[in-house]
Amino acid sequence: MLYPGHISDTFVAEASRAKSEPVNLNAAPEDHWQAMGPVDTAIVFGMRAKHTGLVVPNDFVADYVKQHPEKLIGFASVDPNEPDYMDELKRATKGLGLRGLKLAPIYQNYHPLDERILPVYEFCERNDLPILIHQGTTFPRLGPLKYAPPILLEDVAFQFPKLTMIIAHMGHPWIAETIALVRKQPNFYTDISALFYRPWQFYNALILAHEYGVINKLLFGSDYPFTTPQQTVEALKNVNGIVGASGLPQIPEKAIDEIIYRDSLRLLNLT
Repeated sequence: MLYPGHISDTFVAEASRAKSEPVNLNAAPEDHWQAMGPVDTAIVFGMRAKHTGLVVPNDFVADYVKQHPEKLIGFASVDPNEPDYMDELKRATKGLGLRGLKLAPIYQNYHPLDERILPVYEFCERNDLPILIHQGTTFPRLGPLKYAPPILLEDVAFQFPKLTMIIAHMGHPWIAETIALVRKQPNFYTDISALFYRPWQFYNALILAHEYGVINKLLFGSDYPFTTPQQTVEALKNVNGIVGASGLPQIPEKAIDEIIYRDSLRLLNLT
């Protein structure tokens, strides 16, 4: 969820540069609600990342979710660079009723094993709160790539074995790392959002996941407001179109349907 005042002009400009066209990131609640029409349930979150010009209040997310509790589940976001981040985590989850957490080390400028973030993992593990983490590249120039490779999360899994974590965007471009990681770690998952913009990468990501037997660890995601659930569904159903008559293997239709219709909420203990 984004709104005017939540994002800097620099962030918008860098997003537009990455897409090679102007990008509208003013995702008002009414626009989000309309876009979520095709789905049964949507997980809603903002992000607190002052380092890269993106700060969405947790109250904004909670207020919107309360308008549609039958369909929306809210996730909080905290930034370990802020002095009161643990207090904010407790307020957002125990006070506002947000049921998971969004983190993004590359946006927020910290190493995934920074000592400041360890109490966040411990709190989420203890309170059964899933973490959706952007562990991959991104477009803001100030986002440090050294904090982005998904393999950095392996030590998080070792230290917090009961923590549920979803790696956003299959950790692109380190997709193979992500697939190896979720294959090994029983409580790690990944989502397919933001990948279909690059059709060849999208096809290869799903083929690799199928060959490694981890289609069951792939969750549906839309990357709204950059795109919508409907556009993502259409891209999934047409992913094999890039193969043509080349003789390359195809992703089974059953695997595609599993991603679209999977009960992700049950996997994340959010039912």
